[in-house]
Amino acid sequence: MPVIMENVSPSAPHPAPVRALSPGAALGWMARGWRDCLASPGLSVLHGAAFLLGGLAIGVIGHGRQSLLAGAFSGFLLVAPLLSAGLYALSRQREAGLAPSVATVVAAWRGARAALWRLGLLLAVLGSLWVALSALIVVGWAGVRGGGVLPFLRDFVLAPDWRPFAVWLFAGGLFAALVFAIGAVSVPMLLDRQVGVRFALLTSARAVGSNPAAMLLWAAIVMVTVLVSLALVLPMLVLIPVLGHATWHAYRDSVEAGDLPARP
Repeated sequence: MPVIMENVSPSAPHPAPVRALSPGAALGWMARGWRDCLASPGLSVLHGAAFLLGGLAIGVIGHGRQSLLAGAFSGFLLVAPLLSAGLYALSRQREAGLAPSVATVVAAWRGARAALWRLGLLLAVLGSLWVALSALIVVGWAGVRGGGVLPFLRDFVLAPDWRPFAVWLFAGGLFAALVFAIGAVSVPMLLDRQVGVRFALLTSARAVGSNPAAMLLWAAIVMVTVLVSLALVLPMLVLIPVLGHATWHAYRDSVEAGDLPARP
């Protein structure tokens, strides 16, 4: 695949070089993610269970209580990069021709750098801002007070005054686009290479911006996978790990990282 940028050092103010991707590249990432999941099913499902428990905790804590939802959501986003690091480490180990093991996951969690925690903190801040803005629109503007799906649909989505819902959708789209752009490949890059958070975020944004067709399909796959997982709950045990493994391959295919110092 052709490289879009010239090589730069991880201390430079510019992102790493990225590759041009085929529009259907994301389908290959999911296929490889599925194979990685089959290669280490127990460890992969363990990660899925962790995300499942985190999602259930957010649902229980935040149901009908906007003041607590922000804290629960932010706390989960803070540790999500650490949880994901285990999946990326398993795929990295398998790519190197080594058998994935519990030690691989433990080493990834123990060796979680400050950069991963800083990225988690950034995601937590962004998540808190979205929860606050969403509450301002849904509760403050539309006046929806009751918790649950039905009141939300009746009094907000299907309300005669469509303006709050339109603004909510637009703001949510902007937030989702920002988070996707900076997070598409940044976490696996921080695990794999000795680079800083800013460098990884810029590289991720460059990879997304340079491959709009491929990344649009990838974003759609991520969204559908997450929605199916949330709606059906139990499939999250498998779907989220497959998505995590696939993200590793998205990073490996998108970023020309060979000249960057590797992590052990």
